[in-house]
Parts: sequence; structure tokens; C-alpha cells
Amino acid sequence: MKIGTLCRIVHSCPTLCRNTSLLQHRCFQPDFVPRDPKAKPRIYKYPAFYDPYGPRPPPSDKIVQLAEKIASLPPEERIQIGPALRDKVMHPMLQHISVEGMDLGSQVGARAGSSKAEEKKAEKTTFDVKLEKFDAGAKLKVIKEIRSFTDLGLKEAKDLVEKVPVILKQQVMQDEANSIIEKIKAVGGVAVME
Repeated sequence: MKIGTLCRIVHSCPTLCRNTSLLQHRCFQPDFVPRDPKAKPRIYKYPAFYDPYGPRPPPSDKIVQLAEKIASLPPEERIQIGPALRDKVMHPMLQHISVEGMDLGSQVGARAGSSKAEEKKAEKTTFDVKLEKFDAGAKLKVIKEIRSFTDLGLKEAKDLVEKVPVILKQQVMQDEANSIIEKIKAVGGVAVME
């Protein structure tokens, strides 16, 4: 705080130095009353769920009769109620919102959802390599081959091979997955890419 401003405050309120210190001066709250330090805090009771409109009174008989009349109209006339009412009460016309390019998830039809699923399948860049089966005589060779492209020890690789079918490696690129499948096939095992 600049000294000039401080001097102006002191000269404008001669009783300031007598009642409060300079740091406690409240320029914008002349009627400020501090809270009683011994008072208990207020406890507010919150509702179980938030309803911004609060409890609503039941509709009047007039509104119920009007709703029954509208419900009894044929569909062609019910369609005309909205525009006629908007013109009568002079509400502005609602603007349509473009949803082009937005992901609407489950709101769009099943056909659009299936095309999106096909796109996702085509876009898949990482794959999992799964060991389906192997020859009983080639078990040792398969274990050695698995150890060559994973960082597993002998016991872990053996346990993995005994749990066939099992995923050997996850999230690998397509060319790496193909090379792993070829290596497993060369030693007598069958691996697939998922």
C-alpha cells in the first residue's frame, strides 16, 4: 500500500486510529459487525436430492381438463398446437442444433452403430498374440521361443505354456505379432492374433 493512500485514509476518518488499527479499516463495509467467536456454527439441513424448482403444487382442475382435451384430439391437430401456441404467446422459434460430427453413442440407430464398429475394427493397430495349442513333443522349444520375445524366466514361461490357451503378448504392432506367430509356428505351436 502506498504511503499517500494510507495518509488519505487516516485523514478522512479521524476516529479510525482510535477504534481500529489501520489494517482493520473497512472502507466498503461501514456497518460491518464481526461474528461472535463463541457462537456455534449454523447447521443447514440439506435435502436428499437437489430439486431446483422445489415442491410443486398439483395442477388445477382447469389444467387437467385442458390436458384431457388435448389428449383426445387426433394426431394431426395435436401437431398444430405447438406452432399455434408459440404464435399466440409470441415465443421465439427454437433454433435447430447441428449434431454433425458429434458422437451420440447409443442415441443413433443400430445401423450407424454397426458402421462405427466396423470402422473401429479397421482402425485397430495393436493386437494381442494368443497361444492356442502346441505339440506335446515341442513343449520345450515353445517355452524357449516364448522366453526369447518376453522377459519371463524359465519357470514363468513354463507356467504360461501349461495354461494354454493363453495370451502371450498384449498390445503389439501387426508386423511384430506376425513375426511372433511365425516363430511359434516354426517350433510346433499354433498362435493367433486377436
